[in-house]
Amino acid sequence: MTIEARFQLQKAQFNLDVDLSIPKRGITAIFGPSGCGKTTLLRAIAGLEHSPRGYLKIGEEIWQDGDIFLPTHQRPLGYVFQEASLFDHLSVRSNVEYGLKRIPMDERQVSLDQAIELLGISQLMDRRPDQLSGGEKQRVSIARAIAVSPKILLMDEPLSALDYQRKREIMPYLESLQQQLEIPILYVSHSPDEVARLAQQMVLLDAGKVQAVGPMTELLTRLDLPLAHYDKAGALVEATVAGHDDDFELTHLDFPGGRFSIGRQQLTVGQSVRIRVTARDVSLTLEHQQGTSILNVFPVTIDEIIPGDKTRVTVRLNAGGVPLLSRVTRKSVTALDLKPGKQIFAQVKTVALLS
Repeated sequence: MTIEARFQLQKAQFNLDVDLSIPKRGITAIFGPSGCGKTTLLRAIAGLEHSPRGYLKIGEEIWQDGDIFLPTHQRPLGYVFQEASLFDHLSVRSNVEYGLKRIPMDERQVSLDQAIELLGISQLMDRRPDQLSGGEKQRVSIARAIAVSPKILLMDEPLSALDYQRKREIMPYLESLQQQLEIPILYVSHSPDEVARLAQQMVLLDAGKVQAVGPMTELLTRLDLPLAHYDKAGALVEATVAGHDDDFELTHLDFPGGRFSIGRQQLTVGQSVRIRVTARDVSLTLEHQQGTSILNVFPVTIDEIIPGDKTRVTVRLNAGGVPLLSRVTRKSVTALDLKPGKQIFAQVKTVALLS
C-alpha cells in the first residue's frame, strides 16, 4: 500500500513539480530548505491547492485524477498546523469533538478516548485554550486531528512555534502516534533533529522538485545529497538494548555492526532504540586500537569518499550493512591511504540517543 502523488503548480515565483510514491505507513518527513515547496505539497495533498493535472491516490482510494477532485472537506484527513488554531470559545473537549459530527459511527477507527489518551490531555478537557501552555495547545490540536479517524495525517511544522522544553514535552506523544496508530503521517519540518528522531522515510525537496525519496537511514548518508555534508551530518542507527553494566554504569546497544556502550540509560533489555552518530564524532584507524579511551570501535569497509571543502572529506562507511559517516582531513586520507573497498576501523567518540 502506497501514497502516490503527482502535482504541478505554478505560482508567481515558485513552481511545484513532484512525482512521488511513499509507503502508506509510519512517518514520512518532507524535508528541505525554506521555500522549497514543503507546505505547498502538503496543501496540495489536502486539496487546499488545486493542481489541474494532479494525481493523488491514498492506498486504494483516488482523491484526484483528471475530472476527479475531492474537496478538502470530503478527504478523510487530519491536518495539524504550525499554530494550534483552537477555537477560543470552546472547551478542550469541544475542540477535540469538533469534527466528529461528520464522521459516521461505523467509520470511526480512532475512538475519542483513544485520542485523548494518546496525547495525554484527559486532565485538560474542561479548560479553555487560554488556560493552556503552547505544548498543551498543540497536543489538543493533534488529538482533534486524529479523533476524526483520518486515513492520512498531515503535520506542517507542528513544533516550530514551541520552545525547546515544550518540544521535548511533545516528542514522546508524536512517537506514540506512529507506534499505536496505523495512520500514515506526512511530517513537514526544517529541523534535522526532529525528523531524525521521528521519521522512517524522507522526501527531500529542493526548488519545488523531489531530490530523493527513501528510508531515513539511507538518505542521511548518501554522499550525492546535501544532508551528508551539513555541519551536523550523521547516520541513524537502529539498535537493541543488550544489557547494562552495573559496575561502570553503562548500557550496551547492539546493532549489525557491533555493540555501542553508552552512559547508563533507563531502558529495557530487548527494547529497540534509535541513535544518531555524527560524522565529526567518527575517527578512522587502520588497526583496532588497544590503548584508547574510546569504547566504541567497529570494523568497517569504506564505501565512498567525497571532498567536503579544501581541507576535509566525507567518508561513507559500511558497518555490518549499516551506513556510517566520518569527516576527516584530506591529509588523513593520504596518510592512511584511504580508498573505497578498504577495510579499516571506525572509532565513535560519542552518540546521541534519540528514542
